[in-house]
Amino acid sequence: MALELRPPVPLVLWLLVLARLCSEAADGGGWRQAGPGPDVAVEECCTVERRSDLTYAEFVQHYAFLRPVILQGLTDNSRFRALCSRESLLATFGDHVVRLSTANTYSYQKVDVPFHQYVEQLLHPQDPASLGNNTLYFFGDNNFTEWASLFQHYSPPPFHLLGTTPAYSFGIAGAGSGVPFHWHGPGFSEVIYGRKHWFLYPPEKTPEFHPNKTTLTWLRDTYPALAPAERPLECTIRAGEVLYFPDRWWHATLNLDTSVFISTFLG
Repeated sequence: MALELRPPVPLVLWLLVLARLCSEAADGGGWRQAGPGPDVAVEECCTVERRSDLTYAEFVQHYAFLRPVILQGLTDNSRFRALCSRESLLATFGDHVVRLSTANTYSYQKVDVPFHQYVEQLLHPQDPASLGNNTLYFFGDNNFTEWASLFQHYSPPPFHLLGTTPAYSFGIAGAGSGVPFHWHGPGFSEVIYGRKHWFLYPPEKTPEFHPNKTTLTWLRDTYPALAPAERPLECTIRAGEVLYFPDRWWHATLNLDTSVFISTFLG
C-alpha cells in the first residue's frame, strides 16, 4: 500500500503564506483574500481545542486560567461583520486618523495616517524580507469615541473573569503580517474576515524568537528546527471563531489572508 507523503507542518504553512502573498483576490467584504492553498493540511495542525457547546462553568474550570480554547457559535456578529466590509468602513471612517504600530514585539514606533490611506496604500501583503520595525500594522490604538458607532454593534463572548474590565482592540492587516511573540493579560480574539494563525506557549515556556523579526521570518527560520516538544500550541482561527488566551501566555500571530479582527482584552 502506497504511503501518502506530506511536507512537515511548518513547510506547509510557509508555502500557504507564500501562495497568499502571490495570489490575492477580492472576496469577503471586499477585502483581499487568498487563492487556493493547502488549507486542509493547515487545519490538521491545530492543537488548540475547539468548543461549540461550552458553558461558563466549564470555561472557568478547564480553560480560564489553564489553557487556550477556540469558541464557536456563542454570539451572532453578522451585523458587525457587514459594517466591517471594506466599502462600509471606508465610507464611515475613511477620513478618520488612525494610529499604526510597528509589527514587532514592543511596537515602539507609532504613525498617524488617515484610515483610507492605510487601506488603499499601506495594506498589502507582508514582504518576507522586512523587519518588524519596517512593517506598519493597524491594531489596538483605536479612538473609542470615534469608533463607538461600530463597536456598539459587536457582541463579545459572554464569558468574563471576576475583577476584570473588557476593552476592545480592532485591527486590519495584510496577508503574511502579524505580531511576533509577546504576552499580556487574558483576552478573546475574534476574526471577522480572513484567517489568522496563532502560536501559543504557556508563561513558563519562553519561546525562541527575535523581537524585531516578523512572525513570517520566525516561521521560516526558527520553527522548522524546533523539536516536537518545543513546538507551540497553534491553530488557524477562521471568520466567526473566537480564541481565548489566558493571562501571560506567550503568543504570536500570522494573518493568512487580509484579515479584519477584534480582540476583547480583560484588564
